[in-house]
Amino acid sequence: MSLKLALPKGGLFQSSSELLQQVGISLESYDEQSRSYRPRCSAIPELNVKVFHEKDIPIQVATGNYDVGICGLVWADELLCKYRYSDLVKVHNLGYGRYNLYVAASRLSGISSLGELKTFPDTIRIASEYPNLAEHLAMALRLKKFKIFPLWGAAEAYPPENADIILSLQSVFTDLSEYNLIPLTVLLQSSAFLVANRSSWESKDLSRLLQPLLTSAITQTSHFDSLPKEADGVRSSISPVNPVTSAWDSCLRLALPDGHQQHPTIEFLRRAGIIVRGNFSPPCQLRINLEDTLVKVIRPQDMPLQIANGGFDLAVTGKDWVLDHLYQFPTSPVKEILDLGFGRVKIVAVVSEELGISNLVELKQWMARNPHHPIRIASEYINIADRFACDNHLSPYRLIPTWGASEGFLPEDADLLIENTQTGRTLAQHKLRVIATLFESSACLLGRIDTARDQTKQKKIDAIVPMLERAL
Repeated sequence: MSLKLALPKGGLFQSSSELLQQVGISLESYDEQSRSYRPRCSAIPELNVKVFHEKDIPIQVATGNYDVGICGLVWADELLCKYRYSDLVKVHNLGYGRYNLYVAASRLSGISSLGELKTFPDTIRIASEYPNLAEHLAMALRLKKFKIFPLWGAAEAYPPENADIILSLQSVFTDLSEYNLIPLTVLLQSSAFLVANRSSWESKDLSRLLQPLLTSAITQTSHFDSLPKEADGVRSSISPVNPVTSAWDSCLRLALPDGHQQHPTIEFLRRAGIIVRGNFSPPCQLRINLEDTLVKVIRPQDMPLQIANGGFDLAVTGKDWVLDHLYQFPTSPVKEILDLGFGRVKIVAVVSEELGISNLVELKQWMARNPHHPIRIASEYINIADRFACDNHLSPYRLIPTWGASEGFLPEDADLLIENTQTGRTLAQHKLRVIATLFESSACLLGRIDTARDQTKQKKIDAIVPMLERAL
C-alpha cells in the first residue's frame, strides 16, 4: 500500500528536512540545492513524496491527493475556517517554525485596541493573505461594516493608507515596531503541524510514517480564540491625527513591485530620470525625486485590484496579472497606460512529456479517450486558466489554484498547467512540454479610468508618462 506525503518548501523546509533525518526518514533531493519536487525515501520504499508551496498543502491533503502533510497551522486553519467539514485532520504540533498571526494597525492610525473598531465610523478595511481568518475575526468582533482585501503578501505595506488593520504572520521574535505597526492581538500561534486526510487517517495504516514523527514531536497547544483579547501594552498614547493618510490622499500614489521584478523596475525608472531610494523591505520607507508623489512596494498580483479600488493611482505590474484581473472583473476601471517593455514572459499551456501530447488537438483527443476524467488545470492565473479552458472547449475540467512551485503538480496532481516562462529551461528540466502559447506579457504602467480624478493628479500622470516613454 503506497503512502503519499506532502512537504513544504520555503520557511519550513530546513527544519522539516532535519526532522525527517532525525527520525530515520531521510530523503534524497530534499535539500536547498535540489530543484526536484519529488524527493525519494529509501527507508520507506512505498512512500511517495511531493514538495509544494506551503499554502497548497492543506488543500492537497483535504482533497485526498496526499495522505499526510506538514504545513504551518495558520494555513490549516485558513482552510478550515471556510471549509469546516473538509477532510483535513490536524494531527499534531511538530514544535518548530513558530510564528504569531498578529492583528495590527499602523502607529499613525489612531487605532489602539480591537474594541475601538466596533465604534469606527467608516468601513473597516482589513488586508491579509488570510482572508478566511480575517472574515472570522470581523464576524467575531461583530463589526458593522468591513471590507476584506485578500492579498498575495506584503500586508505590512498597507496601513494606514490602504488598510485600517492587517493580519500579519511574523516570527515570535519580530518587533512589529520595525514596520511602524502596533499589535492589537495575537490571533493565532502557529507552528509546523502534521496534518492528514480524514479517509486515510481512518482507513490506512500510516503508523510507519506517523509513529516516528509523533514520537519526536514537541507537545504544544495552539489556540484560535473566537473573541481575541487585546495584546499587552496596546493602550499606549497614540495621536488620533494621521498626517500620513492626509498626505497620501493629496499626493500621487505609486505602487512598485517586490520580488524579482523590483530591480529591473528601479533600473528602468532610473533611466527615465526617476530615482527611488530607501529601504525596500517592509515597511518600505522610500523616497522619490518626484514632487508630491508617495511610493509603496507591494506584490504585482495585488496591484490591479488595488488600482481598481482607488488605493493607488499608478502601478508597475505585469500584463499577465492585469489580464487575470480583467477576466474576473470585466468592468473593472483599470487600464494599461504604457507598455514598459521589460520583464517579458510567455504565458503557456504545459503538459507532462509522459502524456505524449504536442498540441491542443492531441490534448482534446486524449480527453475524448478519458471521458470520465475531468481535466485538472493548475495555475496561479486561475482566471486566465478558466478562460482558456472555456475558449478551447476543454470540458469537463477542474481548476486547481496554486501559489507557486506549479511545475511540481504535473503529472500526478494536475494534467495541464497554465504557467509563465522566459526561456523554457525550467519546464524542460521538469520534463514538461509547451503545447500552446496564450500570449506574451511584459511590465506595464497601470492606471485607473477615473473621469472624476483631481486635475492636479492628472497633470502629474501626464508628466510622468513621457518620462517613461523616453526610457523605452
